Amino acid sequence: MTVNVPAHAAQVARGPVRGADRVLAPDLARGAMLLLIALANGAGVFFANAPGIDTTPHGLERFYNVFLFLFVHARALPLFAIMFGYGLVQLARRQEAAGSTPGAIRAVLVRRNAWLFVFGIAHGILLYAGDILGAYGLIGIAFTLVLLQRGDRIYRIAVWYAGFGAVYILVLAVVVAVGIAGNPNAQTVAPTSAFPSMAADSYAAAVLTRLTEWPASMVTMLPLILFAWLGAWAARRRVLEEPANHRRLLRGGVMVGFGVAVLGGLPMGLLSGGFLPVDAATGTWIKVLYESSGLFGGIGYVSLFGLLALRLSKAMASPRSNVVVGALTALGQRSLSGYLFQSVAWLVLASPFVLALDEKAASPTFAAAGSAVAVWLVTVVGAYVMERCSYRGPAEILLRRLTYGRRWRGSATTSPTRS
Repeated sequence: MTVNVPAHAAQVARGPVRGADRVLAPDLARGAMLLLIALANGAGVFFANAPGIDTTPHGLERFYNVFLFLFVHARALPLFAIMFGYGLVQLARRQEAAGSTPGAIRAVLVRRNAWLFVFGIAHGILLYAGDILGAYGLIGIAFTLVLLQRGDRIYRIAVWYAGFGAVYILVLAVVVAVGIAGNPNAQTVAPTSAFPSMAADSYAAAVLTRLTEWPASMVTMLPLILFAWLGAWAARRRVLEEPANHRRLLRGGVMVGFGVAVLGGLPMGLLSGGFLPVDAATGTWIKVLYESSGLFGGIGYVSLFGLLALRLSKAMASPRSNVVVGALTALGQRSLSGYLFQSVAWLVLASPFVLALDEKAASPTFAAAGSAVAVWLVTVVGAYVMERCSYRGPAEILLRRLTYGRRWRGSATTSPTRS
């Protein structure tokens, strides 16, 4: 990767980026999308299954299930994977602009992602087996060593991958349509996978279960490197830093991304809501279709927040002076702490050996949704208070100290974008 070094490069610190240099769209996207992460993970822990649904919904629960598969399940995680790749390029660009050599850049990124992997081990075993940090750490190391400093031709492969993905989804849609038409009277429930650690009757039993559950879950997430690759392609073109120069791309991303994601998720949503009777084989294909179309949901969300940031920047001299925008971006800057806080909340709210709200609620579906919104709001308020106090999130402080050393001080004004 080649970046023109500015004349003031000698004055640019090689540590974290200053708060004034942050880009609105990535922070805004991370802060807002943590709500969807909460909705998805909250449902998973309340029902102790993946993707996280009541397989026998009633009343309004049926319609909420449809909503989850259209806009939440397998749609929020791809956005974070895309933003992870975007952040890797941003971090490398800042290091290069400060005069770092390619070897020094690789060393910083490898060290940062190695510690992120360690965070993932602790998080995945002690709190939540659906952890994404361990996979991101391994993806970040592989990406840094193999892809980061390659030419544009390598990055364009990610765009071709998205194109082939669209064709693959079209084929899957045909298979699903044939299966639905061929079994008009079949009956089945939406396919799910067990989440044993959330059903354990003690914390010790849950930890023992996660010792095997987390590694298996992490391996299934490693293909997210393809999403990170796409995010890196966008970062090299500064799509979110300069959204005004990429309006057509962003508008196309919204239309195509959400179009494919909604159409791909609709059969699974209807199946989970009890609106679509199919046989077990077709149900399996429906699940594959909704998971495969999730990438395009991530593209849609990234593009939407790019356009939203452009509008906010035009409408207001200082977008962060708006309390709502400021609070969301504050959480986006502290998304690692916010994400980890959610896992602590699930342990308390849903575990059979603590509050076990899923067993006490008249509707576990809406208890999970309400808990998710409440937990997210707590992180929004907490992040905003920390921002006002110029305090960086505790997880961010620890990760950056491990990455950059004690010479970095963890104030909100000298914090890097989370990658």
